[in-house]
Amino acid sequence: MRRPQEIEKERMTMSSIIQLTGAFEGIASAHIARIKTQVQRSEVFFRQLWSVYTALRVDKSFHSGHSSAGPESDKELLIIVTAEGSLSGDIDQRLIESLLREYDKRQHDLIVVGHHGSTLLQQRRVPVIEAFRLPSVEDEAESVQKIIAHVQKYSSTKVYYQAYVSLMKQEVKQIALSAAVQERGQSLEKSGELDAYITDVNYIFEPTIPAVVDYMEQSMLGVALSEVIMESKLAQQASRFRAMSAARSRARDSEDELRLQFNDADRAIKDERTKEIVNAMRVRRMTI
Repeated sequence: MRRPQEIEKERMTMSSIIQLTGAFEGIASAHIARIKTQVQRSEVFFRQLWSVYTALRVDKSFHSGHSSAGPESDKELLIIVTAEGSLSGDIDQRLIESLLREYDKRQHDLIVVGHHGSTLLQQRRVPVIEAFRLPSVEDEAESVQKIIAHVQKYSSTKVYYQAYVSLMKQEVKQIALSAAVQERGQSLEKSGELDAYITDVNYIFEPTIPAVVDYMEQSMLGVALSEVIMESKLAQQASRFRAMSAARSRARDSEDELRLQFNDADRAIKDERTKEIVNAMRVRRMTI
C-alpha cells in the first residue's frame, strides 16, 4: 500500500490543478464576454456604413472595392483563420483538412492567420503567400487592413474559420467574403433598418463618389473579415473554456479518490500500529 505522505502530495497537486483550471476557465469566460461586446459594436457600425453606401451607389452590384480597376489575379484567394497557440483542440486540424480538400495551387493562393495554422501548413509543405499572427484588439484594424490589401487583388475570396455555436460546440465554416457582405446588406435592406442621413445631396464627397463607394466596399469587407476573426477567437475561447472545465472536473474526481486513498492508508497504518502494540503487550505478559 502507498504511504499516506505520497498520496497527500499527489492530492495537493490535484488541488493546484483545480485552482489553475478554474482561473483559466474564468479568463476564457471573460474573453468570451468581451468578444461578444465587440461583435455587437461591429454590427452597429456595419449597419451605419451600409446605410450610407446604399445612398451613394449607382447600381446594386457589390464590386468588392475595385469597380474602377479590375482584380490583378484570376486565382481565388483562400484565407484560413486558426489559433495562435496549440491549445485549441483538434479544430485547427479539421480546418486545414477542410481547406486542403478544395485547395489547388494552380487555382488558389493562400493566406493563413494564426501561428498554429502556419505551423501545421508548413508541416504539410503547403505554400502560403503570407502568414499573419492572430491579431490582438490593439492591432486588429492594422492587420485586417493588410489582409484586405491582398483581397483587393483577387476576383473572389473565401475564408475558412472556426465558428462559435455554443460553449460546448464549435464547428468548421467557410464563407465567400464578398457574397457574405452583400447578403448581409440585402438582409438589412429587407428588414427596413437602414436610415441614410448622409447622401450626395447634403454632403460633398472627394475625390469622387465612385472612389468613395470603392473605399466603403473595402471597409465593409474589412468589417466582415474582422467579425470572422472575432468569431474564430470566440470559438477558440469556448474550446479552452470547455477543455479547462473538463480538466477541472477530472482533477476534482482524482482529488476525491486520492482523499479516500489517503484515509484508507492512514487508517491501515493506525490499525497496524495498534496490532503491534497489542501483540507487544501479549508477548510481555507471556514473559512475566
